[in-house]
Amino acid sequence: MHVFDGSNCFAAPLPPHRGGLAGWGNAVDDICMTLSFHLNGDRVDLRDVPPTTTLLDWLRIDRGLTGTKEGCNEGDCGACTVMVTGEDGPKALNACILFLPQLQGKSVTTVEGLTPAEGGLHPVQQAMVDEHGSQCGFCTPGFVMSMATAQITGEADHDLTLAGNLCRCTGYAPIIRAADKAVTAPVPAHLPATFRMPVEPEGTAFQPETADDLAAWYAMHPQATLVAGATDLGLHVTKAMRDLGEVAFLNRCADLKGIEVTETEIRIGAMVTFSELLPVITPIHPGFATMLKRFASVQVRNAATVGGNIANGSPIGDSPPAFIALGAQVHLRKGEERRSLLVEEFFLEYGKQDRAPGEFVEAISIPRQPDRLACYKLSKRADQDISAVCGCFNITVEDGVVTDAKIAFGGMAGVPKRATAVEAAITGQLWNETILATAAPAWAQDFQPLSDMRASADYRLTSAANMLERYLLTDMGQMTTLAEVSA
Repeated sequence: MHVFDGSNCFAAPLPPHRGGLAGWGNAVDDICMTLSFHLNGDRVDLRDVPPTTTLLDWLRIDRGLTGTKEGCNEGDCGACTVMVTGEDGPKALNACILFLPQLQGKSVTTVEGLTPAEGGLHPVQQAMVDEHGSQCGFCTPGFVMSMATAQITGEADHDLTLAGNLCRCTGYAPIIRAADKAVTAPVPAHLPATFRMPVEPEGTAFQPETADDLAAWYAMHPQATLVAGATDLGLHVTKAMRDLGEVAFLNRCADLKGIEVTETEIRIGAMVTFSELLPVITPIHPGFATMLKRFASVQVRNAATVGGNIANGSPIGDSPPAFIALGAQVHLRKGEERRSLLVEEFFLEYGKQDRAPGEFVEAISIPRQPDRLACYKLSKRADQDISAVCGCFNITVEDGVVTDAKIAFGGMAGVPKRATAVEAAITGQLWNETILATAAPAWAQDFQPLSDMRASADYRLTSAANMLERYLLTDMGQMTTLAEVSA
């Protein structure tokens, strides 16, 4: 057993935006917390830990485990990938944007813990040696951890599982060959397929066990920061160096993690990750699922939550356009009061959502409907990139005429937004190529996009119109998927 005494806890100064001592008290324990988890097979108990300490910093600075690398420090390069195992099995996660309280009761394996006690290499490590999958070696531990996790879970699509790991000297071919070679190798017995460790959280870095606990606490602490997957919030700490003040970690709220599919709706708990949503939504709305496979990386999808992607209100979040096009509702809770509104109504203006202090996203629900959804993500890279434009189309056609249209975009305005003028222009029109000219004047009525590093305003408007054309041509049976086009 290892015990760490937190000499780095923030006893002073107190966060200035919290108004001095109000609501904090004077004890170090008021700001820090106690945690328990396993690291490479050994139990670790940490006392008085600053709640926004990242796993990467703790591993490298406090434990001297430097195999886990710091590359981008924002979850893009995969050099910091570790394996985190809970009751639902192992997941590859980015240690750089993973806060220590998110590990409560789980098992962490770093590259140093892959090899069995009796020695020898893990099968994926041996495969990397055999296939010459490493040159400088900086990215290698992250690749190995992603591959080892995929070996346990049985994921063999390595173009997908390794999309979140970047290499700039070896080239990906030998790495993919190594991943393929390791698929059929036996999984070392010392790596758990599941893990459960009952623990009791302590300290004011609050970890509610239920939505009821969260509602009661958040109503009393409405200015606190809620941490879901931390894939966006983590950068506030690692890049912006912000003090988050009083925080609550929602990763132990089991009743916010469920997905319920009925004849009338799909109800998705706010703490459902995109990795968990993907297999459920694939047979129902495969166009949504196709876009989600390009949503960040496996490591990010394993942590990023549906509720968090909506609640942070980003104008370039990829899930809101899909939810808007499907007519989804967001369900909010404050104390014992609940209310629901359309996802499109949740976004008021840039940086502002229809959410009161102390109110949080509890769930999102999609009405069941015939599948007419297609989502198109336009970005400079195919994998793991921020959208310049993300367009989602849900158009109903009866007897060759458009009877209903829901079209929504990210990246075209200060909020995720419907193309209401375009929808009105095409509704009631014949569903053929003449409809594109009918819709053309309406695009500028709906959107006045900005020019930035990702795309110009003209490019965005042109691309949005092209997406409608792609949707139409695909519906007519023409091949429009670039991945399926060959010379």
